[in-house]
Amino acid sequence: MRFQGRLTRWDDARGFGFITPNGGGAEVFVHISDFGTVPRRPAAHDLVSYRQDYDERRRPRAVEAKLVGVARRQQGQGAGGLGPACTVAGVFFLGLWLALLAGRLPPWLVLGYAGLSLASFVLYWHDKTSAQRGQWRTPERQLHLLALLGGWPGALVAQRTFRHKSSKASFRRVYWLTVGLNLAGLGWLLLKGPALAALLPG
Repeated sequence: MRFQGRLTRWDDARGFGFITPNGGGAEVFVHISDFGTVPRRPAAHDLVSYRQDYDERRRPRAVEAKLVGVARRQQGQGAGGLGPACTVAGVFFLGLWLALLAGRLPPWLVLGYAGLSLASFVLYWHDKTSAQRGQWRTPERQLHLLALLGGWPGALVAQRTFRHKSSKASFRRVYWLTVGLNLAGLGWLLLKGPALAALLPG
């Protein structure tokens, strides 16, 4: 038997919250892992459909939870966002490669972008897995720092691949700020490319 209720309390950083049943009664605990695959992260005041179970202390717990009223169009956007993210990352790295061939950027910088992007991708995967298991999370400031230093392409692909941090507005605002700052720094390096190359050994 399935029930419906309102997600009246939700701690997105820790990945759990409490549902107030529509028919009244005690709050029902729900963990992010009980939602399975969803088009976006749950948020406070969401309407939730769930099946009720109990934990080892006989406290009510929601399982097989689903967000109610999420538009199909939004679901399609969540599933189809990987293509544009990969395109943006691919075009960016193509631009880096062309700048390298033109002598505008040093090889270590291009390798740095690749390495930091890979590190960002792995950290997003780790944070998503930790959220589902209720384990220690990767601090958001660490994800933002990697993006600022050059890992933002990998972060963008990871957000779409794992559907993680892609719907949290406050996180997205800071993320795009780090992208803008990084691209501004890269633009400065491109303008100063010859002078920078003259300072490098060999």
